[in-house]
Amino acid sequence: MEVSVVVLAAGQGSRMKSALPKVLHRLAGRPLAAHVVNTARQFTSDISMVVGHGAEQVRQYFADQSIKFCEQKEQLGTGHAVAQALPELPKEGAVLILYGDVPLTKKETLEVLVSKVSKNSMGLLTVNVKDPSGYGRIVRDSGGNVQSIVEHKDASKEELKIDEINSGIIAVPAWMLHEWLPKLSNNNSQGEYYLTDLIAMAVAEGVAVQTVHPVDEEETLGVNNRVQLAQLERWYQDQVAECLMVAGVTLQDPSRVDVRGSLKTGQDCWIDVNCVFEGEVTLGDNVVVGSNCVIRNSTIGAGTVIEPNSVVDQAVIGSLVTIGPFARVRPGTEMRDGSKVGNFVETKKAVIGEGSKVNHLSYIGDTDIGHGANIGAGTITCNYDGVNKFKTLIGNNAFVGSNSTLVAPVNIEDGAFIGAGSVITKKAPADQLTVGRARQVSLSHWQKPEKKG
Repeated sequence: MEVSVVVLAAGQGSRMKSALPKVLHRLAGRPLAAHVVNTARQFTSDISMVVGHGAEQVRQYFADQSIKFCEQKEQLGTGHAVAQALPELPKEGAVLILYGDVPLTKKETLEVLVSKVSKNSMGLLTVNVKDPSGYGRIVRDSGGNVQSIVEHKDASKEELKIDEINSGIIAVPAWMLHEWLPKLSNNNSQGEYYLTDLIAMAVAEGVAVQTVHPVDEEETLGVNNRVQLAQLERWYQDQVAECLMVAGVTLQDPSRVDVRGSLKTGQDCWIDVNCVFEGEVTLGDNVVVGSNCVIRNSTIGAGTVIEPNSVVDQAVIGSLVTIGPFARVRPGTEMRDGSKVGNFVETKKAVIGEGSKVNHLSYIGDTDIGHGANIGAGTITCNYDGVNKFKTLIGNNAFVGSNSTLVAPVNIEDGAFIGAGSVITKKAPADQLTVGRARQVSLSHWQKPEKKG
């Protein structure tokens, strides 16, 4: 059966106390609604999103994702929200209704839910909770069959005792929405059109309502304020940490590692506390990541050690490399096997050749370094003239003395030796010593400055 998805993302989210639409607040580095859309993509390419508050911001974020947008100009309830998407929905097949602020429902749970849909049956995701306050209650008959969903404010004293609640997530045959949504009434305490009224209508028409329960309650939890956002973030990160450890990664403290994207790991990786992985990150076998590191959209080769307080961003790192501590490896950097950047070194668009070392307090930008080179402390590649960027070439086995300034474009040839404190503006020939210093002068009659006044 073909599946269409409707994502409800029109709510204001006033309890977030934010100018940003609630569904764009981030969990694990991605907007809440992006989690929902990514899950929906695993079922179908036919996705409609109902927007309202902050509609333009939401449209802009998902502008390149082939989503059909429908606007709910007035907030008149979930039934009214889904009705805005009716013109975009086929009249046959199944429709899965998701919520932009319920980010962590698992694909496997939704697969079971969708499997309950036929021409004369629908699926309803419910969960039993310790405190059902504020949620719609699932009312069943003596045989355990679902009869209706009663919203908390409309529930009787007996109905309030029910601990099975409605998650809001349903899968229904498309014909049901087209036929029954226009018949919904707002005759209730909220004066809204409840999507949940479809359940009683289905029962009245002999359509079977089949319930599905998630493995974890958190799959059904929405975000209404920043406290709930933080709680879901921690639950999500705990699940990721558990998967990493099962896969053979040692986490020094599983509660202090955040993955905001995808982290793929080899065998016997070791990750210290307070590390953040963003985007697409791959760690090879036996990689060690020290405390307080941020690694973003990068590949790290086997046996590499990233010392504490380092940032690696959009870089390709080879095997047996050493980085840091306190290093910043910026986008476009490629470090070949056995190379090293040390403390307080920054690189950008740089190739650090096999076995080459940039150990201390240096900036290497728009630079290609060959193999076996040594770059002394305090070396700067001057790659920017205020308008344009220029390249520095440093050959195999070159030695650049401490506190040197290499003014690009410039070529330090194979085996060249640059004397410490040099300013190099021209080619340094292979296998020769090049020195570019001002002559040292000592003045015996120099007058020491005196404090005035």
